[in-house]
Amino acid sequence: MQIINPATEAIITEITEDTTLTVKEKFEALTIGQRLWATVSLEERIAVIQKFYDLLELHKDELANTLTAEMGKPLQQSLNELNGARARILFFIEHSAKYLSDEWITTEGATKEKIVYEPLGVIANISAWNYPYLVGVNVFIPALIGGNAVFYKPSEYASLTGLHIQNLLHQAGIPSNCFQTAIGRGGVGEQLLQLPMDGYFFTGSYKTGKYIAEKVASKMVPCQLELGGKDPLYVMDDVEDINKTAADALEGVVYNNGQSCCAVERIYVQEKVYDAFVDAYVAQCSKLVIGNPLDKITDIGPLSRKEQQAFLLNQVNDAVGLGATIMCGGKIPEGKGYFFEPTVLVNVHHAMKLMKEESFGPVVGIQKVKDDAEAIQLMQDTAYGLTAAVYSGNFERAEAVMKQMVTGSVYWNCCDRVSAALPWSGRKQSGLGATLSYQGIRAFVQPKAYHIRG
Repeated sequence: MQIINPATEAIITEITEDTTLTVKEKFEALTIGQRLWATVSLEERIAVIQKFYDLLELHKDELANTLTAEMGKPLQQSLNELNGARARILFFIEHSAKYLSDEWITTEGATKEKIVYEPLGVIANISAWNYPYLVGVNVFIPALIGGNAVFYKPSEYASLTGLHIQNLLHQAGIPSNCFQTAIGRGGVGEQLLQLPMDGYFFTGSYKTGKYIAEKVASKMVPCQLELGGKDPLYVMDDVEDINKTAADALEGVVYNNGQSCCAVERIYVQEKVYDAFVDAYVAQCSKLVIGNPLDKITDIGPLSRKEQQAFLLNQVNDAVGLGATIMCGGKIPEGKGYFFEPTVLVNVHHAMKLMKEESFGPVVGIQKVKDDAEAIQLMQDTAYGLTAAVYSGNFERAEAVMKQMVTGSVYWNCCDRVSAALPWSGRKQSGLGATLSYQGIRAFVQPKAYHIRG
């Protein structure tokens, strides 16, 4: 399998894909390894993860360069991702003992009662390429702390990063038969669905997530899905700083080249501040630098997948055909690499693909609304339910909108943000289950009730 640099289209290297036989052998090893790993004390398992946490810092430059080379995000953003992943790991290190230790419920009387949290077993972690460290540690870190073995399938667009993760976990002290990678494309992921796993944890598109859920339903094991979004941002007419609001929105749209599940994908602006917001957004968007992601001045690197260029161009052309106006960008730059210009369109409406389909790129439509009621109606007009953001000078007014959002997260005067202390979850086509917070710690264990008399 060729690993291609999306900025240059050069072949970085070639690696060997797993076969049906190697996948089966790795699973059998994980089955044996998990039983032994579960007997290791919780404190010792956490100590091993602490070593992995330290190794990420020690090797961060090499890891960041690999990540940028194979998926295209600007180098500083790769370093930011590693720092963010370490922050999440630290949360799990500091809080797992509290939520995984035996929990005594009744300690007096003839019958004492407690809850013990046991691992699921061997879990499949089918991960994503856009934030391989961040979405990965959401799953494999609490899974390993909880006593599970992990069969980790990185995306084919982040395979080298996946192998780095495996190597560092093994260096930290995770037994090799407790964490294994499945290297390859969709066919290798399909093989994981055939195996008798004890849980499936997937990050990716709604289409693939739905397929996985249907495929493994008869196994009666946990299946968590972290899927996409078409996340709205609403600017009320009482915002205090229109330039800062526009800057926040722009970063929410284009960060990671727009390839974030919780990226801002549609913007609604109250008519009184609409023109000022558009002017500020376009002015700032026009200054973004597209180029080599290893260059410190680069704001926008390439898309990770070549086919996404045509997808985004189709959305833009569809919008223009239905009356939209391009204010900035809208084209595929000439030359090598899977680049797409940061793009903003106005005169948009919900008959356009741009306002309904997930874009997953540095493009956005800005729509004028007359009041909060119209904004709410448009924000709710989606099959997704990941995040929604409101910018306003008044929390009570913003909260009235946020309460009506059918989303897993809401933001006031911020956007495109994840916290390890809060659950990360989606509604509707944005997913099932939750990672992060104490809920994400307990997602990888199952409770056993003890009734003790005597």
